[in-house]
Amino acid sequence: MSRFEVEVGEVAEWAVEEGTPDQLLQLGLMYANGRSVPVDMIEAHKWFNLAAMRGNAAARQYREDIASELSKAEIGIAQRRAREWLSRH
Repeated sequence: MSRFEVEVGEVAEWAVEEGTPDQLLQLGLMYANGRSVPVDMIEAHKWFNLAAMRGNAAARQYREDIASELSKAEIGIAQRRAREWLSRH
């Protein structure tokens, strides 16, 4: 059985072009798990937040789980990054 791996650059490009909830969720998972990128829970929260805002129920749960591990300041950073991403796309 072959394994399909997507690089973060490819997913980021899709997310920017289309911004589908599933693509945004995939970026969050990549940062949460350190798949092709260093683990970055702030960045993961940002992508989960964006996916949740677009209706992805799984992203809501992941965002909630990560939020319990972050400080209020870190959550604020993630939310600011999400707003900045939205203003550019």
